[in-house]
Amino acid sequence: MPTLATHRLTRPPRTFHEPVSARLSAEFLTVPVETVDRCVAEVRACAEHLGIKPTPEVVERVARERLLALVNSAPPPRSPR
Repeated sequence: MPTLATHRLTRPPRTFHEPVSARLSAEFLTVPVETVDRCVAEVRACAEHLGIKPTPEVVERVARERLLALVNSAPPPRSPR
């Protein structure tokens, strides 16, 4: 069974990956930079796989939505007893 897009996830094209990742990292300070980088690479790979042109705007918008979901799904901090 062929592996899908693994080369895209390990070595993303650098045309706009770094600026998009930097903007999102500055916006999501609680998310590790590696997670943001991986999210941007995965969104780009998914867009290409689906036949959608992965423009910086599209990748940033979708990656932002995924990161928002990640941040908002974190459990609330426990209150001390």
